[in-house]
Amino acid sequence: MLRRPFILLAVLSTLAGCDQLGLESASVAAARVEADGKAVGAGCRHGGRAIEDCFALNKRVDKAAIYAGWREMDDYMRENKLEAVVPTLTSPPRKTAAADDAASDAGGGKTATAPAAKPEKIARIDKSAAERPSER
Repeated sequence: MLRRPFILLAVLSTLAGCDQLGLESASVAAARVEADGKAVGAGCRHGGRAIEDCFALNKRVDKAAIYAGWREMDDYMRENKLEAVVPTLTSPPRKTAAADDAASDAGGGKTATAPAAKPEKIARIDKSAAERPSER
């Protein structure tokens, strides 16, 4: 009888110290989130992006962590007289509606057809449009 609780206590104590269970403590998770935010902020500053733009582009990251990383990188860059890195890659040109129409008229390019709408859905849309007063 005394042996069973002793074995249970030994197993539980070894599992309590095991890091391979995949469980992350709150302090480790908070440190990871803080480090991610600092990395985002430092990257924004190094890329020459304003702090407000960085906040707007990274809404899910903690603003305090972004600011801390941005400020640390700003101090580092000022101390070492580093300039912001300007991106050298260009984004591919965006297609406009006129360019798409010209490509389809010329017969070049693929044409995508939308799936046919169900008659019930069309009837509901037409009915709701008829009930709405027109704005003129």
